[in-house]
Parts: sequence; C-alpha cells; structure tokens
Amino acid sequence: MPATRLDGKKIAAEIRSEVAADVESFVAAGNAPPQLAAILVGDDPASQVYVRNKERACEKAGIASRLDRLPASTTQAELLAKVAELNADPAASGILVQLPLPSPEAGGTGIDERAVLDAIDPIKDVDAFSPVNVGLLMQGRPRFLPCTPHGIVQLLSRTNISTSGKHVVVVGRSDIVGKPMAMMLAQKDSTCGPETANATVTLAHSRTQDLAEVCRSADILIAAVGRPEMIRGEMIREGAVVIDVGINRVDDRLVGDVAFAEAENVASAITPVPGGVGPLTIAMLLHNTLMAAKMQAAGN
Repeated sequence: MPATRLDGKKIAAEIRSEVAADVESFVAAGNAPPQLAAILVGDDPASQVYVRNKERACEKAGIASRLDRLPASTTQAELLAKVAELNADPAASGILVQLPLPSPEAGGTGIDERAVLDAIDPIKDVDAFSPVNVGLLMQGRPRFLPCTPHGIVQLLSRTNISTSGKHVVVVGRSDIVGKPMAMMLAQKDSTCGPETANATVTLAHSRTQDLAEVCRSADILIAAVGRPEMIRGEMIREGAVVIDVGINRVDDRLVGDVAFAEAENVASAITPVPGGVGPLTIAMLLHNTLMAAKMQAAGN
C-alpha cells in the first residue's frame, strides 16, 4: 500500500492563518505591525524568487516587509553597515540576509557569511542562525527555533506522528537543518509538546559508514543532505516515516533527497517534493517574525 503523503502545503496554510489572526490581535492592541527586513545581495534568480515568496507571505499575514537590494559588488563592510542600520531600526522586527551571498565568480567580493549572520541582533535573528540563539537551543531554552526544523516538528505534531522513544535518523549535518533538527528532537521537552521530543537521534551524513544500514534502522528518516534522490527505497525500513527536506533541480524537474517513487512503496508516510517541507519553512519564518515583534514590544 502506498505511503500516506504528508501535505506540508496544507499545514503551512493552517499555520499562516493562525499567524495572521495573531498579528491582527497584536496590532489591535496598539502595536505597529511586525516587519520582516530582508537584504538581497546580487541578482541570483533563485534568491529573488525566494525573497518574492517571503514578501507575498508577509502581506497575506499582515506582516510588513522591507527589502534592501544591494549590488553583487557590495563589500563586507557595506553589508555589515546595512545590518547595523536594521539592528538600530525599531520598525524592523526581524532581519534576514538572503543566502547564498554572491561568490567571487558571480561578481561577489568574497563576503564572510558567518561574520554577517553573527552581526544580526539575536532578538531580530528570525532565522535563528546567531550563535546566541543556537546556544539557547542547545540548552533547551530557545528564543527562536530554526524555520525548517521547526516546520518539520510542526508537521509531525499536526499529523500525530510521535517521536518519543523513536529512533530518528537525520541524514545531513548542516547548521541550518541537520544539527538543529537533531538537537530539537532529542530534547526532553518540545515547543510542540512531548510527542515531538525524547527521540533517540542519529546524525548521519554522506561519509557515514554503511549509511544504508543506518538509515534502515530509523523509525523516522529525515533526509537533508542536498543530493538528489540519494536515499533509495532499499535504504528505508518497511513502515518508516520519511521526511524529505531536499529541493534539487534535475533537468526540468524538482526532486528531493529521496527517490520518491521507491520510498513511497516502503514508507508508511512521506513528504512530497515539492509541497512537503518547503512551504513550512516560510510559515515558521512568519511565526518567528511575530514572536520577535512581541518580545521587542515587551522590552525583552
């Protein structure tokens, strides 16, 4: 029997509707609308699409958006000055720098992305990339949760898939998804309730010895390695839940990190690509922007 398809697009719409209602109440209480301030350096087509999607999502949720477009020739000092300007601007509730920054091959000046992300005020760091926010997450007392891992936790919670006591294998060790995902699921408690905590987590990657066998041990398999269809059907245990974070363009198709047709015949539930995890990332960015505005309004 084919796996149940987990509809991230539907769940993201639910979350965005909840955020919109909360924004309306926040503004009705006399507060200025939350504002998401984005910085886009260069003219990468994919980045422009991502930023445009975020702007549209903000508008629908009643969140103001600001976009500062900078040329690819922008220097690190100039970009840090722009971040400092937004840090000091009380209207900017949340700040994000669209990644990746232009490489020297694409006309960029060789900006250190980490230095730029570290410069964002932690209370405006709605992507949760700041070392302060990462440290708080590690200690189990997060200010913000990283958007994609938080979206996955929401997906599991809202589809009644418990992680408590389960073996979760996360394939991919990025700072954006893999590492924070592992930390969140291994916590004693979770912002989404105990059903999405208390997992036994294995953080695997492309160099893990006998990766296929490690994957087959998973009750829940989360693929976030950035390699198209790397996870094959024979790497999945019968009845496992498969969460595919990858979005890869192969010829004229968008595919995930999982070979979907093979996995669908083995798993009990699976996220499609597109329409799975992707929409949840933007929904949680809106959630974090509202949280940031509330904290700043309260003087925190």
